[in-house]
Amino acid sequence: MYFVYVLKSLKDGNMYIGFTKDLEERINRHNKGLVNSTKNRVPFELIYYEASRNKYDAIHREKYLKTSYGHRYLKNRLKNDA
Repeated sequence: MYFVYVLKSLKDGNMYIGFTKDLEERINRHNKGLVNSTKNRVPFELIYYEASRNKYDAIHREKYLKTSYGHRYLKNRLKNDA
């Protein structure tokens, strides 16, 4: 199983979108500051994820969520997220 996930930084409120095969381990690495692109924005909370059986489908979905259309989708999907 592959996962596309959205993390919200509790430090600056911004989102991070990524994909992984091991969701729990990846979130732990983000929160421990072991991921270069997010190490200055810890801690994070998981606010959204999707599962896929195929790696390439997950990569395609991650790329989509990083576009302006994907951001709009997430904004509508997460309307009640604080």
